[in-house]
Amino acid sequence: MELRQVRYFVMVAQELHFGRAADRLHIVQSAVSQQIRRLERELKADLFDRSARQVRLTRVGERFLPEARALLAAEERARAVVADLAATRTGLLRVGTGTGLGAHLDRVLDALAELAPELGVELIAAPARERLERVAAGELDAAFVRGDAEDGGRSHAREATGDARGGLTFVPLWQDPLVAAVPARHPLAASPGTLALADLADVPLVLAERRRNRPLVDLVVTACREAGFTPVPGPQPGSLDNTLTAIGACGPADALWTVVYAAHARRLNTPKVAYLPFRNPGMELTTSLAVQRTAPPEGVELLLRACAAPADLDR
Repeated sequence: MELRQVRYFVMVAQELHFGRAADRLHIVQSAVSQQIRRLERELKADLFDRSARQVRLTRVGERFLPEARALLAAEERARAVVADLAATRTGLLRVGTGTGLGAHLDRVLDALAELAPELGVELIAAPARERLERVAAGELDAAFVRGDAEDGGRSHAREATGDARGGLTFVPLWQDPLVAAVPARHPLAASPGTLALADLADVPLVLAERRRNRPLVDLVVTACREAGFTPVPGPQPGSLDNTLTAIGACGPADALWTVVYAAHARRLNTPKVAYLPFRNPGMELTTSLAVQRTAPPEGVELLLRACAAPADLDR
């Protein structure tokens, strides 16, 4: 039995959907299904009932779930002990990150290396809620999170910890503009300059579920309504790569669109997709650094100074 198989099992048990579990794990669905099948063969029992339209735990799966969670919790405690010892010994800063930081993160790491060349940095990619849970638990020293520090960040904290403040402080860093991702063959892609949201009123929008990215979804949906329309829902989103591939395969008649952070779009090699800046004001989210409210770990102040370094490529 491998820990990753147990981790995959717990995630599918939480989502009751192999595709959504794969998205949260940032791997392909086939890998999740394959590893769980191997786990079931080793345990000599089915953990999921796949015969119905909805994935369900079998009786064995229900009994195994709390033990699997306990096993992962023990692993996390062991990792935290080692990480704390390593951080004390080597001066390691553990920072949670998400998709789309792009040139921002390069700039911050370069500035931090100049400020404190002896300070090591470990970047941990995880969903926003998990990032904040781990900062609150002391498993991460800080985490980047998007959304207004007084709203989006704290809403994540409430979901993560059940506390309105969550024991965390959110320090605003910079604004992250959004751009529209549309098929390169769409007439809008041939028009120079910026894009008005109203031009996309009839084009289905592929957007994350609100529970997965509340600040982004609220911003986009509200902006569309202020522009005079309710966005047409597109197909259920998968990974960003899959979404962009689907958009690139569309023609003008069956077009789809989504939003991408401008800093991330600069790094995407997707010739079949055009990235268009918005003419509408307010199409941007604040990126903040989440840190513990009291006694933040050493190195966080240096990280904040690095975040404040001049940003030539951000806008």
